[in-house]
Amino acid sequence: MKFSRITVNPEQMGGVPCIRGLRIPVATVVGMVADGMSKAEILQAYPDLEAEDIREALRYAAEAVRERELPLVPIGG
Repeated sequence: MKFSRITVNPEQMGGVPCIRGLRIPVATVVGMVADGMSKAEILQAYPDLEAEDIREALRYAAEAVRERELPLVPIGG
């Protein structure tokens, strides 16, 4: 899968994946969605973002989760 809006620069933000070279980490955008913020609220908070940036951040996060196993607590455990 190709991501045209996600950039990684070791000299910017410690090399974490960001949106289009901006100092806005993918994790920040995904966290805002997870916290229940609407697309309009996110775009208002970060005027440099575009709607497609949010969609690609979510696609990137989904792909990252597919690539690794995260530790989970068993149900009832």
